Amino acid sequence: MVVEESSCVYKNGDAPVEARVKDLLSRMTLPEKIGQMTQIERRVASPSAFTDFFIGSVLNAGGSVPFEDAKSSDWADMIDGFQRSALASRLGIPIIYGTDAVHGNNNVYGATVFPHNIGLGATRDADLVRRIGAATALEVRASGVHWAFSPCVAVLRDPRWGRCYESYGEDPELVCEMTSLVSGLQGVPPEEHPNGYPFVAGRNNVVACVKHFVGDGGTDKGINEGNTIASYEELEKIHIPPYLKCLAQGVSTVMASYSSWNGTRLHADRFLLTEILKEKLGFKGFLVSDWEGLDRLSEPQGSNYRYCIKTAVNAGIDMVMVPFKYEQFIQDMTDLVESGEIPMARINDAVERILRVKFVAGLFGHPLTDRSLLPTVGCKEHRELAQEAVRKSLVLLKNGKNADKPFLPLDRNAKRILVTGTHADDLGYQCGGWTKTWFGLSGRITIGN
Repeated sequence: MVVEESSCVYKNGDAPVEARVKDLLSRMTLPEKIGQMTQIERRVASPSAFTDFFIGSVLNAGGSVPFEDAKSSDWADMIDGFQRSALASRLGIPIIYGTDAVHGNNNVYGATVFPHNIGLGATRDADLVRRIGAATALEVRASGVHWAFSPCVAVLRDPRWGRCYESYGEDPELVCEMTSLVSGLQGVPPEEHPNGYPFVAGRNNVVACVKHFVGDGGTDKGINEGNTIASYEELEKIHIPPYLKCLAQGVSTVMASYSSWNGTRLHADRFLLTEILKEKLGFKGFLVSDWEGLDRLSEPQGSNYRYCIKTAVNAGIDMVMVPFKYEQFIQDMTDLVESGEIPMARINDAVERILRVKFVAGLFGHPLTDRSLLPTVGCKEHRELAQEAVRKSLVLLKNGKNADKPFLPLDRNAKRILVTGTHADDLGYQCGGWTKTWFGLSGRITIGN
């Protein structure tokens, strides 16, 4: 049976968000609640996942595409198909679809690709970054996606970290300035907007996700997914400030980090996830795990999954990026709630947060893709914006020590300058990682100069 419209506060677009959340939550069964907390990869999404398991969110991994060189309209067709299945469920709760749009809608063929964060940090231009966010939001929405896993506000303390290009830089103040991307993606909240409460301006904007909470750029020796050894005061001084800036802009979601803080994995750190982020800093959106972030809580990875779920959800994770074995996740979650190992209050809090973001994002009123946005994808204005960003991100190297023979600036009368190496004239390499795949590719992988 499908719930009748007339008596439903949650279906009334004019009702206050909190009243809609409360009304919908009161109508939900345990399986429907756990479904909302479950995020699955698009390859395992099927009509029954939405109608039988009430799945609340779908994502695609970097490089997971409907088919080779699928255009934005093809993505929209796929996502709208998932959405129609979700809307056909008992309560008709729409899915929220997320993607790693970290430098433009970079998974999609023909979308505008912007410089990576390390380049944008070098521009020192917060307004440019905001404009890039707004352009990215249009292209992401045109492809049917509602949620961008961006910005990464890692404060880079060791350039040996393999993901250092995803950081705006080593200075917390600079990273704070660059959080203007949030206002580009989501829109600028009104002045009276409460701090920490999610905000999305309208259908031309996306839900943003600040990541990876917290200390991902500060791991010992720059080891990926490593251990950040620091006092809480150091975290507060170096790694937390960008999150405050994002919360002030109404960032809707936060992603937990794979890394650890003083030996405790962030996905299991109740102090940081719940006591600091949610309680002290007043974050009212939802907290999502990273890809298979729960599996990493046990050795060998993925063993004792029930323990991993219990630890992470009780620590404060609201939505779990499962992403494949969702039936096992739902079974284990159900057992944990029924045995009292995860309190019902924790489930209700998580679902309340997820529903709040879905209402704020306007997904109940406009669940399907606005196809009128398709002409923005790779459009002239966006490519000119990307070119401006490339120009502003170029960094002039300093001369060496020998003042008699300065290497720079190059002799303006030089007849010929040799640019050599595998990256000299290679579109794919110039785009870097997170372009079409998560690790990047060489060659003419997309449309561009």
